[in-house]
Amino acid sequence: MRFALPQAAFVRRKAESMDEWRIGDVQVTRILEMCEPLRTPSEWFPDSTVEAIKPHLHWLLPRSISPATGRIILPIQSYLVRTRHHTILVDGCVGNNKSCKDFAHWHDRNDGSFLDRLAIAGVAPEQIDFVLCTHLHADHCGWNTRLVDGRWVPTFPNARYIIARREFEAVLAASGDPEERTYDENVLPIIEAGQAHLVEMDHALDDEVWLQPTPGHTAGHVAIRIRSLGVEAVFSGDIMHWPMQCIHPDWNFRYDADPDQARRTRWAFLEACADSSHIVMTAHFPLPSVGTITRRQSSFWFNDY
Repeated sequence: MRFALPQAAFVRRKAESMDEWRIGDVQVTRILEMCEPLRTPSEWFPDSTVEAIKPHLHWLLPRSISPATGRIILPIQSYLVRTRHHTILVDGCVGNNKSCKDFAHWHDRNDGSFLDRLAIAGVAPEQIDFVLCTHLHADHCGWNTRLVDGRWVPTFPNARYIIARREFEAVLAASGDPEERTYDENVLPIIEAGQAHLVEMDHALDDEVWLQPTPGHTAGHVAIRIRSLGVEAVFSGDIMHWPMQCIHPDWNFRYDADPDQARRTRWAFLEACADSSHIVMTAHFPLPSVGTITRRQSSFWFNDY
């Protein structure tokens, strides 16, 4: 199903890895790192069933489920946001040389395409003013840092990294696990560089960009909201990972830290988006990953653009 964007929100399609949207005066550009089939629905969503998915295969294949493997195709992407005042990166994907031993596709990558795509969009790392972290999982903060001469340094040397204090505290508490290197590789270096800015979960960057508390997937998960010329959009992070969660909001993702809270947050988010028709920019939905939420019977439907 397709939808018409509000008149003030102009869309220019360029390529799958570099779609652009205009939300009022704010320009948003996708920076795609990868888009690969990783795991089956039951591996990602333990509450899912074959019977519930089967009636939807006609639209899930091939954009959302790989016909060859039966695995969900999971885009990993950031959004570059250019306002009148700031150049912002929302989330930082997986990055290079990172320790992600649970995910072979992510572990010790050495791919320059992310920074190349940022350059194609017309932005150098030095030009990023803020990095906004919806949360601190490995596939959302990897490009916070990069390896230079054997040392992790901030990828964006002039940026302030905005992190919810509650999220930082949760990741810090888990940092003693030798198998979990996210804090050591992606967070500690920006703390040591003095570039981390720990904030409350409803922090406002300015009158166009602010955070919205959306806990559940992680303790300090936030959505990022933007508003310009009467048009509103929201970067949903990992409130939901798959369009089937709009139809079945009770389906949790395997890595939701607090499953009950994640369900409550997802229902509340979907209700609010359905009532407002705000543009939703998802982290992992099949490309183009952007759309609106409408009500359908007793649940919801994602109308992608």
